[in-house]
Amino acid sequence: MEISSKENTQFFSNITILPVDRSSFKSESSASKEKQSCCGGIKIFLGALSFVYFAKALSGSYLKSTITQIERRFDIPSSLVGVIDGSFEIGNLLIIILVSYFGAKLHRPRIIGAGCLIMSAGTFLIAMPQFFMGRYQYERFPSTINSTVSISPCLQDKSQTPLSALEKSHAKINAGCVQTVAIIGPIFGFLLGSLCAKLYVDIGFVDLDSVTITPKDVRWVGAWWLGYLIAGVISVLAGIPFWFLPKHLPKPESRKDSSTSSEQSKFITEDSKEQHKSYQQQVKIADMAKDFLPSLKNLFGNPVYILYLCASIIQFNSLIGMVTYKPKYIEQQYGQTSSKTNFVIGLINIPAVAFGIFSGGLIMKKLRINVLGAAKLSLGSSFFGYLLLLSLFAMGCENSDVAGLTVSYHGTKWTTDYEQALFSDCNLGCACSKNDWDPICGENGVTYISACLAGCQASNGSGKNTVFFNCSCIETLESPSRSSSATVGPCQKGNECPKMFLYFLVISVITSYTLSVGGTPGYILLLRCIKPHLKSFALGIYTLAIRVLAGIPAPVYFGMAIDTTCLKWGSKRCGGRGACRLYDSSALRYVYLGLTLVLGTVSIFFSVAVLWVLRKRSSPQDETLSANGERGTCGTKSRKDNFVNSDRLIQTTYWPEKETRL
Repeated sequence: MEISSKENTQFFSNITILPVDRSSFKSESSASKEKQSCCGGIKIFLGALSFVYFAKALSGSYLKSTITQIERRFDIPSSLVGVIDGSFEIGNLLIIILVSYFGAKLHRPRIIGAGCLIMSAGTFLIAMPQFFMGRYQYERFPSTINSTVSISPCLQDKSQTPLSALEKSHAKINAGCVQTVAIIGPIFGFLLGSLCAKLYVDIGFVDLDSVTITPKDVRWVGAWWLGYLIAGVISVLAGIPFWFLPKHLPKPESRKDSSTSSEQSKFITEDSKEQHKSYQQQVKIADMAKDFLPSLKNLFGNPVYILYLCASIIQFNSLIGMVTYKPKYIEQQYGQTSSKTNFVIGLINIPAVAFGIFSGGLIMKKLRINVLGAAKLSLGSSFFGYLLLLSLFAMGCENSDVAGLTVSYHGTKWTTDYEQALFSDCNLGCACSKNDWDPICGENGVTYISACLAGCQASNGSGKNTVFFNCSCIETLESPSRSSSATVGPCQKGNECPKMFLYFLVISVITSYTLSVGGTPGYILLLRCIKPHLKSFALGIYTLAIRVLAGIPAPVYFGMAIDTTCLKWGSKRCGGRGACRLYDSSALRYVYLGLTLVLGTVSIFFSVAVLWVLRKRSSPQDETLSANGERGTCGTKSRKDNFVNSDRLIQTTYWPEKETRL
């Protein structure tokens, strides 16, 4: 029982001085110093480990925030960006087995420190192409570069040689502590992505006054590389303390014989006796290999584990695909900038996920829910989460009016061969390219792919202030007597779009929270229905399956599906198809949300099967399951014991990449 400092003072002032046993005093003093030393070492380790989690989570979430920036910078389709995103998981798989095996035998803190250096080297490597591939070039009309002279965009005089629109420019804790930081990391990752997206990609190397596009333009690329340099520095700093920590932290005398220490304590503090185990006492590799197949058979013979694994794989496919392309969806569907999109995700969605995870654990603890109840809570969370997701189909924006793509040059909406419709009677006399994307906004509220295709005869000004005059295609919608003009950049989305975006944010936050509530109960369900000696193996298989079957393929096929909704592709400087410049809003909404919802629905069916198996195997007296069965099933336990074990699991709950799941 601890005594406050005030009570301590009063206590010692009221007692008489008695002879003291000095040996006892020295023993108590040494024990106190040992306890302080041990606690200090554990706190340092936890603080350093929390910083590592923060750095790792920041890097992973920042990668998600730069998906659209990388796509535009290197003129690649969404499917290829998905491969880049999935390669993050491939890198983990290449090293995870070696680390898992040698980590228990070598200097753990230094292995963590080396991992931080490797992680920082990787983030630095991601940023390197920016410095090797020259300055970013986007399609633009020559007169908007640096001239105030009036030039005719519509090159009616065939002897007038058109300048290349792509001409190269020469201008310049405790266990809660670590997981909490793992949630904070993505918040800062997306906020960093928001900040970098506001800065032009070549900031510091070019004259920003010569840049004719704004962050609202689909050609805009932010300083995506800057965040990776920052993340790399943070990773280096996070790894430094581990090079100075001992291989094993001392364990207090009062806890050396404790049988209730958690797995975290066992990882951090090693019994000194373990260091002196003889070689003969250790399990031989041959024996481990011999037991591998029977253990695998035992594990896959557990129907609860298999069904939950299938449900998790499919659900993570849904969530990973949704999160990876959520910034793109918000930008294209609601006309928001990359900076604002990342800011909203980091400041609203991720805290909702964190609160949902906390709420799930709190519900399990306060209501003393057993394993069958955990299965129900996990299923209910998924069901209502995807039900809310269904409402997002009604919260979309219509396509922007783009002449030749979503509307005709006469203002009527239609769907035909888009490429053939880029030319009309009003611009047939112009030497225009159908591959360029240098949009202008006509005074009639219609976006034109280029000033040439709008039939503009004259221009004035430079850079962002360029104004085009006498545009023949714009005149078809206005009175012939009125002067037709256009400004640089696309027109804004309809008036209803900002309101729809607000509705989307509200439902998105509620959905994120609802889906996250079931994470903790589901993970407890996974652990409670596995035999104790197979739990580590089961978690390894679970993590491996999630990474291989969800983390890698989901971004790829989501990207391929999204590419099918593109209306206008950009062109690379060296020829060939570049990044998509304009998506069909309706098709994008149905593909993105539909694929997410279909996968989520399939995962719910597997969750229902899990609940059915658990109900079938539970006894009428107690529906609580434990890991004591002969064939991977669970026997019954007292409600109290089951809850105590579940309470401990709540504190250590973690699943792959949970910190970036929105």
